[in-house]
Amino acid sequence: MSIRICRTKVIKMEIDDLLKLAGEDEALKDKETAHLTINLNKVVSKNIVPGLHIDTEEIEDGINVKVIVDEGIVIEKKVHMCFGVTHDKALQKIVMEIDVKKNAKISILSHCIFPKAIDVKHIMDAKVRVREGASYSYEEKHIHSMEGGIEVYPKAEIELDKNARFKTEFELIKGRVGKLDIDYEITGKEGSVMEMTSKVSGRSDDLIKIREAGNLIGEKARGVLTSRVAVRGNAKAEVYNVMVATAPYARGHVDCKEIIQDNGVARAIPIVEVKHPKAHITHEAAIGSVDTKQLETLMSRGVGEEEAVDLIIEGLLS
Repeated sequence: MSIRICRTKVIKMEIDDLLKLAGEDEALKDKETAHLTINLNKVVSKNIVPGLHIDTEEIEDGINVKVIVDEGIVIEKKVHMCFGVTHDKALQKIVMEIDVKKNAKISILSHCIFPKAIDVKHIMDAKVRVREGASYSYEEKHIHSMEGGIEVYPKAEIELDKNARFKTEFELIKGRVGKLDIDYEITGKEGSVMEMTSKVSGRSDDLIKIREAGNLIGEKARGVLTSRVAVRGNAKAEVYNVMVATAPYARGHVDCKEIIQDNGVARAIPIVEVKHPKAHITHEAAIGSVDTKQLETLMSRGVGEEEAVDLIIEGLLS
């Protein structure tokens, strides 16, 4: 028993350090802020607020997480989630089911933290239902080690009912990408709004794959897919954005910009498909090196070339 208690304390101390890295430690002390903190497949800490239900179940190499927001409930404060691995070698599977009931509203800030990763695989498989008039926002921010020894596979299927709103943003804020393979599919019914944004910077031999697909099947459904990617060294990136409109007055836009440096390789595949004469989708894609004029302007002000490139890439990803 004492060994188990000691091990639990060690895990708690380790995850506390990770939360400090993410700037989450203070938010989790607020009793009015809902949160869920997981290390590998163990719930380290949890706090819920009225109208919000979070149930967890341990599975082999991971955990099931079910989130329900009751009808008409507005969660005023952002919900904080942390999925971390304090080991250098591990497999973590997160299976999420999210149901935001009619006219409810929730915003989640999720940190995925792997600061010691040498051989870590993180798999996220989510199914999301945002019901009529409801709103769901999900920010996913990653902190990785500088070893590049991480593989991340976020997958999500999202369904938006009439007048529902969904917004998600993926961002690597620290460390090497390693291998990243994003696969999001979203369907929007009448009057719904979808926004998906990815911001990733790769270096060395990082491999980045992003697939985001939006299906505007309801009248006046709207959607925007935005990707901002930078690759340096021998990193490679492939962005596959798809927007399909099949209903009258559906409106969509696909926007992909990629910067390459050194031996980096970038590929963009924007696909737009319109199946109704009163629907409209636009797209733009740009791939190339950093803007020469911006680079020269920064260097003329005394900024070194390498630092100037970093600033321009930071601007792209901001």
